[in-house]
Amino acid sequence: MHEAVQVSPEHPVLIDKFLDDAIEIDVDAVADGTRVLVGGVMEHIEKAGIHSGDAACSLPPYSIAEDEIEALRAQTQALARALGVVGLINVQFAIRHDTIYVLEVNPRASRTVPFVSKTIGLPLAKIATRAALGETLEPWLGWDGRELPHIAVKESVFPFVKFPGVDTVLGPEMRSTGEVMGLDYDFRKAYLKSQVAAGLPMPTAGKIFVSVRSRDKRAVAPLARRLTDLGFALVATPGTARVLGRYGVTVETIHKVGAGYRPNVVDLMKTGEIALVINTPDDGRARKDSAIIRSTAVAEDIPHYTTLDGAQAAIGAIEALLKGEHRVQSLQEYHAGLA
Repeated sequence: MHEAVQVSPEHPVLIDKFLDDAIEIDVDAVADGTRVLVGGVMEHIEKAGIHSGDAACSLPPYSIAEDEIEALRAQTQALARALGVVGLINVQFAIRHDTIYVLEVNPRASRTVPFVSKTIGLPLAKIATRAALGETLEPWLGWDGRELPHIAVKESVFPFVKFPGVDTVLGPEMRSTGEVMGLDYDFRKAYLKSQVAAGLPMPTAGKIFVSVRSRDKRAVAPLARRLTDLGFALVATPGTARVLGRYGVTVETIHKVGAGYRPNVVDLMKTGEIALVINTPDDGRARKDSAIIRSTAVAEDIPHYTTLDGAQAAIGAIEALLKGEHRVQSLQEYHAGLA
């Protein structure tokens, strides 16, 4: 700090603080300088810290309260007016302990505009272009705030299969090369469709490998119990297995990768015994050792989740799949319900 002040005394020192366990939100809107049309409020499924282009998201939000959604809409409208935006605007928020933080304000189009437009049945890019040419948003404001009968999930598509051995853990740097969407009338079914569209078909039977970092061990227990209730067998490394055992969850213990003993989970994955992987990596050496698990999952075409939020959503999708609750409708049929 002393050196930084000496090098550039006229410039302040910027200190960033990371928000742990915060929910991230994206909002896309259109403004004409005075009026603001909020197109969509999207809740990220993964916690804040993963690039918004890589995170899965739900429109409308699936877990935050209605008063928080209204606060996000009001803040987006206030920001657009204060900045004098004419055209599209994207705002990224985070919610932690009931406090709303503004992460970014981008007075431009975002990659989520096509997703939002297909979900709500309004051509946001065309409306924004007309606003930029001087037209008012008045004809569209009647839509603002109406409730959607359906729910849409955006999932990212990654090129990891093209790069054998690359670790698939997501972070603040964008790694996806495309995206898909799933539409239905509840979150579980919409998430299921998004996973299938992204090339991650959900299993209906078999063994599921669970290995999570220390801070996630207690939280993974109820998810593990849901999986056993659905008829899956669980395989876990010693640390995770001990915690699950204390919660009364039946689990098979397997050697940790890098411990020097066989068989380990990579052996089981290569012989087709593992149907799904839940692996939240720790830092340092442990993360390096578990990277081979994630790269093997990609090579063997095994669905894998590196966050508990993603794993929880996947379990809900499996429940919907086993109950046979999913159905197919065209985009036009969904939009007909908006009339």
